[in-house]
Formats: sequence, structure tokens, C-alpha cells
Amino acid sequence: MKIVPLNDKILVERMEADDKTAGGIILPDAAKEKPKQGKILAVGDGKALDNGKRAAFQVKVGDRVLFTNYAGNEVVHEGKEFLIMTEDDILAVVD
Repeated sequence: MKIVPLNDKILVERMEADDKTAGGIILPDAAKEKPKQGKILAVGDGKALDNGKRAAFQVKVGDRVLFTNYAGNEVVHEGKEFLIMTEDDILAVVD
């Protein structure tokens, strides 16, 4: 089964959290902060405009992006956690 975002939605897989701090302390799962970056896996058709056309996305599949703290909705599919968000939730593309 495959997740296909609709309209102006974007499917993002969150990056893994770091296991250690900069000082080398190993963090338990409860103390790990969820990363605010991920990889775009799929995009919808774009936002519907008043003239009936669709707005093009500034991001594309495969881009690594930074997003806001409370961006999107978390979805669990086949044991993996994903985020479905709008392009407005994305702050920047990481090269």
C-alpha cells in the first residue's frame, strides 16, 4: 500500500534523532528530541487556484527540508512514522 498526498499536501519522512549529545552522553528514547528535518517522499498535485489551475510546488521529491515544531499531522503506516504537511510548514531546503 502506498500513501499519495492530495492537493497541496506533502509526505515527509522525519530524520532519525541523534543517540548522543555533542559531549558524548548517550540519550534514552524518552529524552530524544524529535528532529525538525526530513526527506520529501511524495507531493500532491498542488494548491487549486481561482482560475482552475494548480500552483506548482517549490520543493520536490527527494529534497531534505527543515520544518516548524508543530508541522503537519503524524501518520503511522506499516510501522513507520510519516508527516503529512503543507508547503507553508516548510521553512527551508537543506543542500
